Amino acid sequence: MRNIVLLEPEVNEAYDPLRSLNYAWDCIRVPIIVPLLRIAVYICIAMSIMLFIERVYMAIVIVFVKCLGKKRYTKYQLDSIKEDLEKNKNYPMLLVQIPMFNEKEVYKLSIGAVCGLSWPSDRLIVQVLDDSTNEVLRVFFLIQSNLSFDCMKIYDSINDSRETMCKALVELECRKWIEKGVNVKYETRNNRNGYKAGALREGLKKHYVEDCEFVVIFDADFQPEEDFLRRTIPYLLENPELALVQARWKFGTAGVWRIRALHDAGGWKDRTTVEDMDLAVRASLKGWKFLFVGDLAVSIEAFV
Repeated sequence: MRNIVLLEPEVNEAYDPLRSLNYAWDCIRVPIIVPLLRIAVYICIAMSIMLFIERVYMAIVIVFVKCLGKKRYTKYQLDSIKEDLEKNKNYPMLLVQIPMFNEKEVYKLSIGAVCGLSWPSDRLIVQVLDDSTNEVLRVFFLIQSNLSFDCMKIYDSINDSRETMCKALVELECRKWIEKGVNVKYETRNNRNGYKAGALREGLKKHYVEDCEFVVIFDADFQPEEDFLRRTIPYLLENPELALVQARWKFGTAGVWRIRALHDAGGWKDRTTVEDMDLAVRASLKGWKFLFVGDLAVSIEAFV
């Protein structure tokens, strides 16, 4: 009797994605991943060595300066500078720029603080650069003097949106300060090209800026102290190599630029969102120097 051999039917194994991924990982791990990780380790080691050398170098420089009594900074005699400024009444022409965009909550604070700065009114130009997007009911504000009710009540009754009538509100505030004798220039644009940097750049192109020697820049929520200019401008007058005097951080910063240095560095660029740092780097490469005033702070709107 013949032996009958029964063949088992072929079973088609189901596709296993996990097994495929493991196989792909095994194929690329040794020839690709491992060399890349080794390169990354070498780069980290090199950067660590560079950082260590930099720390050692700075320590040597500090010890050297301390031992020899050398000072790598200029010692300013601010009292004599301020006295000379008061005596000769030779105040430089200043431009203060306030760029803003739909700043309904804080525009009064910033404009009021800037207009209250201690500086001769005939030597100060306050430039409000308003890029707000809405001009609804602008006519109400243009005839404000003939109305017997408060325009803010109109605003509250219509819409609580910060964009509604924002331009008109800012312009009205500027008009109030103009009536008080402050030289306020209210500037708007038909577009927002370049955003904040674009607004600052366009503001510097105005004909009345040609007479200004320094430009001070405050954001829309900044509230500088009354003596801010008298505590910063003397540094720039004393040292012609200074491009910028920077105030201390206090939920924000503020600074005074020498307009000549600003133009020499190429002006404001809108290629980045950190336009101030971009300008500072370019000015530094041009050889301009900077000064940080640690005891001068500018407050801004606080968020809780």
